[in-house]
Amino acid sequence: MAEGARLCADAVRSGTAIAAVFFTENAQKKYAAYLEPILKAAEKAYCIEEHIAPLLSDTKNPQGIFCVCRMPERDASGMPVGTEPEETENRRVLVLENVQDPSNMGNVLRTAEALGIRHLVLVDACCDVYGPKVLRGSMGAVFRLGVEQYPDAESCLRVLNERKITSLASVPDSSATPITQISFAKGDWAVWIGNEGNGLTKTAIEQCADRVTIPMLGRAESFNASTAAAIMMWEMMRDGRRDSVHHG
Repeated sequence: MAEGARLCADAVRSGTAIAAVFFTENAQKKYAAYLEPILKAAEKAYCIEEHIAPLLSDTKNPQGIFCVCRMPERDASGMPVGTEPEETENRRVLVLENVQDPSNMGNVLRTAEALGIRHLVLVDACCDVYGPKVLRGSMGAVFRLGVEQYPDAESCLRVLNERKITSLASVPDSSATPITQISFAKGDWAVWIGNEGNGLTKTAIEQCADRVTIPMLGRAESFNASTAAAIMMWEMMRDGRRDSVHHG
């Protein structure tokens, strides 16, 4: 379920199949420009009474537009079918292990798309990337990013190693290698981000090729999971792609 004029329209622009759209009369007037392409793409459309919208909504002040989206078909790498192939030879992957806060997950997805990270891997008990809070927080990024899921760190690492992708475990430990000292200019890389409270599992840390950390000068012991992911992704993408950068 996608909610809101902008998110629903974004689902359509991203090629997501719309099984049904529900909208109020007021929404039809207020968000006509957003609703028009949605109505053209939707298999079914229903105009609902105003008092129904709060019952469907996950927000306090619903806009009155809701879409039931079909799950995207994904290829072997987790990318939505029909997505343009990557232009770079160097793969960059973000692995999230047991990240359970929907707000963190949404922020990570949005940041990943903004920075050019196209592949995310979810390990173990991560929250649902199609949950309402994640969808809103990601600004629709989940419709376009490659997403793979694995039941545990060991099975994920096995696949990444088979693909010759080097895994780095991010830890709040000053004895680990500073992420700023890793050169991502060549090769294929995956950076692992752990649970909000407990970090990465022992298996993930021990079996990754190296432990990396974000140098900190203040008194805080660690970063929020989404903030740590943003910094790690920035470092992964910093060594290259400067020619295609635009400012947002």
